Amino acid sequence: MGPIDALLHLLSFAAPAFALAALLVLAGPFLLRRPRRPLAWWVQLALNAAVGVAVLALGLWYFGVDGKMATYAALVCAAAATQWAGSGGWRT
Repeated sequence: MGPIDALLHLLSFAAPAFALAALLVLAGPFLLRRPRRPLAWWVQLALNAAVGVAVLALGLWYFGVDGKMATYAALVCAAAATQWAGSGGWRT
C-alpha cells in the first residue's frame, strides 16, 4: 500500500467522527440552551472529533475490525456527551 492509499484509508476511518463532530457543532445551538461562556465552534469541533477518533480507535482495538455497530453507538454517545459537557450542560 502506498502513502496515498494509506492516507485515504486513515481519512475513511476517521470520516464518521469528523462528520458527527461537524453535525453536533452545527446543531448544538438549536438543540441545547446557550451556555454562559460558550466555547468557540472550532474548539467544539476539535474536541468532538478527537473524542470520536479515540472511540473509533478503541473499537478497532477491542473488536479487531472496523465498522461494528457497537463502536458507532459508542461514538454517538461519546460525542453527544462531549458536546453536552462543552456547552455546560451540567449547570442548571
